[in-house]
Amino acid sequence: MDTTELLKHVRKIEIKTRGLSNQIFAGEYHSAFKGRGMAFSEVREYQYGDDIRNIDWNVTARFNHPYIKVFEEERELTVMMLIDVSGSRDFGTSQRLKKALYAELAAVISFSATQNNDKIGAILFTDKVEKFIPPKKGRQHILRVIRELIEFEPQNKGTNVAEGLRYLTNAIKKRSIAFVISDFLSPDFSDALKIANRKHDLVALRIFDRREKEIPAIGLIQVKDSETGHFAWVDTSNKMVRDKYSLWWEFKQNSLNDMFLRSGVDNVMIRTDEDYVKPLIKLFKHR
Repeated sequence: MDTTELLKHVRKIEIKTRGLSNQIFAGEYHSAFKGRGMAFSEVREYQYGDDIRNIDWNVTARFNHPYIKVFEEERELTVMMLIDVSGSRDFGTSQRLKKALYAELAAVISFSATQNNDKIGAILFTDKVEKFIPPKKGRQHILRVIRELIEFEPQNKGTNVAEGLRYLTNAIKKRSIAFVISDFLSPDFSDALKIANRKHDLVALRIFDRREKEIPAIGLIQVKDSETGHFAWVDTSNKMVRDKYSLWWEFKQNSLNDMFLRSGVDNVMIRTDEDYVKPLIKLFKHR
């Protein structure tokens, strides 16, 4: 993709996702992800219905009239996005590839966060951390993250979610909101997940394609593992083959459900050919 095409692509994503962020997600995001606590703002005269526990006794004694302390939420947060850039992101059988959905979700989250004056950072990972983008504010920074997602070519093809989580735990010292965007077709990462979620507020966006869930009966086909490069022939007309694959998929997803539940990590599944607005809003409301 040349520079002109890249800029057009970035602009297209910005227009679509910024509109969604402005109209739909900003309020839900603000409600779902709280600031670090309450900070003192000012002192004002006591009004009927105010909480007497907030009375400022020093000011009250000075003016011989009750005054209360007013607090405001410390809103500013750091939002980190851990984004899977392994070979499996190039898979997609309908409407768009996984990597296109990854980019849109990252943009929606970023524009929603920036409306709340939050910092945005990103960790791009395969079976190692490929790139770290330190958290910053502003539109130009968000556009840089989107550009990286579109044009970045990783050195490796495999997936290891644990590597990304360990890097987050070590690199980001203060508590952050961390969105992990991946298909989670990875070796076990339960220990790294628990440790990271103790320090940060993790949210998992689980991306999948409908053909990963079930194989259609279309005869003998050759398939390629995009992460290992391995080719294999599969007889999809064989019901036993299709049923065995479906059982594997169901087992894998149930295992992930149990892992996220035990670790206390909110998560949602989003299919590449479906609208992601409803699943995201449902996730935000659930929090």
